[in-house]
Amino acid sequence: MLHAKRLIAGFFISLTIAIIVHLAGHFGGFQVPQWLLILLRWIPLVIYFLFAITKKKLTTWIFVSMLMGVEFGYDAPLVAKELNLVSQIFIHLVKTIIAPLIFATLVTGIAGHANLKQVGRMGWKSLVYFEVVSTIALFIGLAAINLSGAGIGVVVPPEMTQGKLPVVQSQNWHDVVLHIFPENIAKSIAEGQVLQIVVFSILFGIAVAMVKEKYRAPMLRFTESLTAVMFKFTNIIMLFAPFAVFSAIAYSVGHMGLSVLVNLFELLATLYLALVAFILLVLLPIMLLMKVPLKNFIRAVAEPATIAFATTSSESALPRAMENMEQFGVPRKIVSFVMPTGYSFNLDGTTLYLAMASIFVANMAGIHLAFETQIVMMLTLMLTSKGVAAVPRASLVILLGTAASFGLPIWPIFIILGIDELMDMARTAINVVGNCLATVVVAKWEGEFDQEKANSWGEATTNA
Repeated sequence: MLHAKRLIAGFFISLTIAIIVHLAGHFGGFQVPQWLLILLRWIPLVIYFLFAITKKKLTTWIFVSMLMGVEFGYDAPLVAKELNLVSQIFIHLVKTIIAPLIFATLVTGIAGHANLKQVGRMGWKSLVYFEVVSTIALFIGLAAINLSGAGIGVVVPPEMTQGKLPVVQSQNWHDVVLHIFPENIAKSIAEGQVLQIVVFSILFGIAVAMVKEKYRAPMLRFTESLTAVMFKFTNIIMLFAPFAVFSAIAYSVGHMGLSVLVNLFELLATLYLALVAFILLVLLPIMLLMKVPLKNFIRAVAEPATIAFATTSSESALPRAMENMEQFGVPRKIVSFVMPTGYSFNLDGTTLYLAMASIFVANMAGIHLAFETQIVMMLTLMLTSKGVAAVPRASLVILLGTAASFGLPIWPIFIILGIDELMDMARTAINVVGNCLATVVVAKWEGEFDQEKANSWGEATTNA
């Protein structure tokens, strides 16, 4: 039986040996046979593959697939260049998720809170807060990627784009505005026009909310059921993700060499720095302005944020986040409304990432986006990023839709997919922290926040 700790130890030992031999051959003047170098690189990868079998987690599988894809693309570039078909199949399957998922989640979110008398002031205050904070996150992401320039200057072989780099036609502002509104929803779905699907879904959700209960309830049950089915559908498709990651990274390295990895790590570092900036420039000032007990709030959100970081799932952290916020002094009725709503409309980490990733795709493809186009793209992301927080790799779905809407190629997204797990951990944790803070802010605005509970939160939980 495979033992996880022994496999990890074996991985680090074999990796250390491989590094020493490579350094000795490079700097020490030793003649090391090429076959031996390849063997030494593959041994730790095989051990890590066995470790992934014991873990049985998609996160681990995707990470090991990325590493093996890099090695395979480097060792067998001619074979790796033929693997593009596998990642293309995966992308085609993911594209089938976009329209039904956006429709179902947005209609459920809007029609599910149709009773404005019950929701009251809490509703519009929450939505205003969500939109302002997530919009700031978008523009922090936009500023970060433009400052870092990640993805610029990559030399892309013509065959990698398959000769199908789309030509973006110039549009005046009339065309841009007109393009937002669908003329035929079936056509919008077929062409992958995400923003048009969003507009249709919002109007449809409002219409459902306005009809009588006997008509609203069946439609709401349908969209809730469709949402649940699409979540499961997404889970099934994501089982194919490790194969797609392996193929995408191997194909990229086979065509472009290891230089492509430098740009990936530039994007990763830019994201983490941008998220730190978002915490310091946005979340921290909000906490200070609202006089939130800083240390106790950090203690309250630490566990749900850690769960979200480790699992890359906002849903997994939701029960503990709601429980902790209630103990922190936020009334249950506010927590139960703001937190789930925030999971659809207040995705600070995800929106910041999407802003960066969208420009990164254009940078890697060598496409210069004018500032006006970038602003329109951010406005599009403000809408398209809503309503799909609970979906694993939801950002991948939105990113594909955005690329299609703005005439960008999708092959750079294959490359991003390789480190999506590492980025997903951070952005998901920020999503949870942002939603926890949102419950406190709304409770403060409603005058129902229990300051004494907040001040004594750490003591109460320790004594319990």
